[in-house]
Amino acid sequence: MMRGFARVAAAVPRCGVTDFDNNRRATLELWQRADEEGCAVVVFPELGLSSYTARDLFFDRHLLDSCERVLLELSAAGRDLAPMAIVGLPLRVGDALYNVAAMLQGGEVLGIVPKTYLPNHREFEERRWFRPGSEVTSGASIHLAGQEIPFGTDVLFRAEAVPDFVVGVELCEDFCTQLPPSAYQVSAGATVICNLSASNFTIGKAELRRLLARSASDRGKCAYVYVAAGPGESSTDLAFDADAFICENGQVLVESKRFSRDNQLVVIDVDLESLIHERLVTTSFGDCAAQHRGDWREVAFEAAAEVDSELRRKVTPHPFLPAESATLATRCWETFEIQTHALVTRLQATGLDTLVLGVSGGLDSTHAALVSAAALDQLGVSRENLICVTMPGLGTSASTRENAERLIVALGAEMKEIPVSEASLLVLADIGHPAAEALDSVEDLLERLREEPDLGDVTLENVQARLRTLLLMSLANMHGGLVVGTGDLSEKALGWATYAGDQISMYDVNAGVPKTLIQFVIRWVANERVASWSQTSGEVLRETLFSILDTPISPELLPADAAGEISQLTEDTIGPYELHDFFLYHLVRHGARPTRVLDLATVAFAGSYPREVLKRWFGVFVRRFFSNQFKRSCTADGPKVGMVALSPRGDWRMPSDARFRSWLEEIESY
Repeated sequence: MMRGFARVAAAVPRCGVTDFDNNRRATLELWQRADEEGCAVVVFPELGLSSYTARDLFFDRHLLDSCERVLLELSAAGRDLAPMAIVGLPLRVGDALYNVAAMLQGGEVLGIVPKTYLPNHREFEERRWFRPGSEVTSGASIHLAGQEIPFGTDVLFRAEAVPDFVVGVELCEDFCTQLPPSAYQVSAGATVICNLSASNFTIGKAELRRLLARSASDRGKCAYVYVAAGPGESSTDLAFDADAFICENGQVLVESKRFSRDNQLVVIDVDLESLIHERLVTTSFGDCAAQHRGDWREVAFEAAAEVDSELRRKVTPHPFLPAESATLATRCWETFEIQTHALVTRLQATGLDTLVLGVSGGLDSTHAALVSAAALDQLGVSRENLICVTMPGLGTSASTRENAERLIVALGAEMKEIPVSEASLLVLADIGHPAAEALDSVEDLLERLREEPDLGDVTLENVQARLRTLLLMSLANMHGGLVVGTGDLSEKALGWATYAGDQISMYDVNAGVPKTLIQFVIRWVANERVASWSQTSGEVLRETLFSILDTPISPELLPADAAGEISQLTEDTIGPYELHDFFLYHLVRHGARPTRVLDLATVAFAGSYPREVLKRWFGVFVRRFFSNQFKRSCTADGPKVGMVALSPRGDWRMPSDARFRSWLEEIESY
């Protein structure tokens, strides 16, 4: 069971021009398929019961009577079908003819919405036959087969069991205008807009349709279901491509096979909860809605409160990474440029031209080093003004130390090495830490820690981190430089930093970049940028970057094992970063409740992580996310990169003492 989703469909039947009974059968067949698929709403093309290209036959009394007959037959035949079907037909009302959408469910016509704007330019001539829906008075109704049916452009359809599931309807040209009906419908609460279209195809038109629908769904914080007519329309002067697609909040989720001559049904589960959250956090949406809400009638329809089968949409396990390689490359370029230009701006504002950076040989400090080098290049400053400091401590491995040194040399930066082990031993002895009791050398300390690993506590770890920060800040003061922070967005979410240690810096270039993205940005720099850097030993740098990418993630604050290998693996302690980035994205970006996050995680990571493992690490994430807000509350300045950011001055303002027990209880009960 999945709460907060609504399953909708766009249907493209193989129609025939004025072939009324065939059109009824094709429509019913797809309606039945939508029912079998568990859909709540299914949308058909504009004038689908008659065909769009009937032209002057729209004035024919037999055509109009046949369309009304087919509508009622279709309604009766679909009496037991669950989805609300939205079909198009010409309808005479008094002495006027309208191009309308009719909503059918439970053997009844729930409501009828006429087309507002009638195109009468180039190949279009709809004003020759139809009256615009804007002429229909508010609150109007019509009598049809003994029913009084709401009729007009002021009608919305709300699911009784799902209050957030509100359907608005517009037809084809309506969404091409500068003030489309859907803009007012979303202001009145519509979360799903359905567009019945019969748009003929010309070169480039598919892209234009998607541009309009994506824009409408993004501005309206809604889902947008678009369906155009298929090739069964007349080919006298036009061609039709069976185009149908469904957008959500600016993205195309699913689409038909264009130019197919078969009946097609395009199905997706739209995320109502995320849409409502987007409206809540986008205050300008509410301000605009308040000004343009208007007077609307609501008609109830039936829809299940939950999607009771497998979720019909892709849930990516890596929401910070685009699926398409070209888009991912663009994302990496944009990320790197945001960071670089932000650092350049900070240097220009401070009048400084020297950067101080602690380099460990890990991902984050490597990424910060690349950004720092690029920033100095843009300023026309020698990379010797980038002071890279290696500060080997009690857990530094030979491989990471070598990678750090090779990175610095290949970048053409100035290298300093200042070990912190001796100083750490002094501090630990001065505070009476049991690990340092009666010891004279670092070698003795390492041996004791291997024999008694429990002595390697948070105090011992944090002493090293704070000493490193002290050294970097002091060097920056001495050289008139700026300390560049290295901690990334994922670490900030988890509080995986030492307070008053690596938690602070003078500018935090990685603050907006999640761990899962940093790896790809480094790879992009290696493949796309390094060759153009004149101050760089290109091939050596590329090899070093790939070596760093292959190194396990570790803070290296505890001694290496007997073979000299890294013993402290971050993801063994706090969990896989790919999971934490997933949890972070859905918790912060969409305000998702714990069960919703786990619902999505079970889909995204099916076959990779069992449910109990997901619950375990999500519990760790929640505990750390809540309890480490105090570190984020006083974090250094740093550029926002994506839609998820945790700056206390910008996107995320959270009390440091918020309780998380309720979240954990919901996770445990999942």
